Amino acid sequence: MNARVVPGVRGARWLAEGWRLFRVAPLGWLVMVFSYLMGTMLLSLVPLAGPLLVALAVPALSVGFMAASRAASRRQGVELSMLIAGFRERAGAQLVLGAVYAVGFFGAIVGSSLADDGALMRLLLVPAQASPGDDPLAGTLAAAALYVPTMALLWFAPVLVAWHGFGPLKALFYSAVACWLNLGAFLVYGVALGMLVFGILGAAALVAAFGPAGAAAAAARSLVFPLALVVMPTLFASYYASYRDVFGSAPEG
Repeated sequence: MNARVVPGVRGARWLAEGWRLFRVAPLGWLVMVFSYLMGTMLLSLVPLAGPLLVALAVPALSVGFMAASRAASRRQGVELSMLIAGFRERAGAQLVLGAVYAVGFFGAIVGSSLADDGALMRLLLVPAQASPGDDPLAGTLAAAALYVPTMALLWFAPVLVAWHGFGPLKALFYSAVACWLNLGAFLVYGVALGMLVFGILGAAALVAAFGPAGAAAAAARSLVFPLALVVMPTLFASYYASYRDVFGSAPEG
């Protein structure tokens, strides 16, 4: 199985394809994303181990969204039961990927303390110790940069394990190489995603700026969750678009 090299412009089309797949079954997608958000939020509340349990589950849950995207690409319904597709087969291998994700994610958060004296780390991991004077912007940028290698390792790895029978190490290797070979497309994808997020934040800021102070700010905040419910399935489905572009047609499922 070989990874293909696609033109850079395809990166922008992955987001467009993600939006198209969302529109095939919007209600199914919304139920699935809402359940994902609520489930991971509740799991993260488990004392001490909560955030680690969420991190371990992320790769397997991502397979669920890939299964939903595959169904949408075939004009089939998106069902909530698809969310746990990654746990039905090769769950052990997915947990290995989850361990890699946890190390990379938490390592990036801890490493960000070099840029912001621990502001972001306190905010995310020990919020009780966060102070009003903490500015996590520099730490957020540092964490994003430190997270890139983990993202490349895990972009395709869960689906390669679930759908192609790869071992965890082989899947991580193939994923990293595929991302490197298609660096141009991923850079375009990142720019397009940044423009989308900037546009959403800009629209919320305009709502807050041109309305009555209290009401406008509340309205802007009230838009965040509904927008996330739309943007997240588009983003998840764009992962599938990139996989199909780079690795070809998805196997039957």
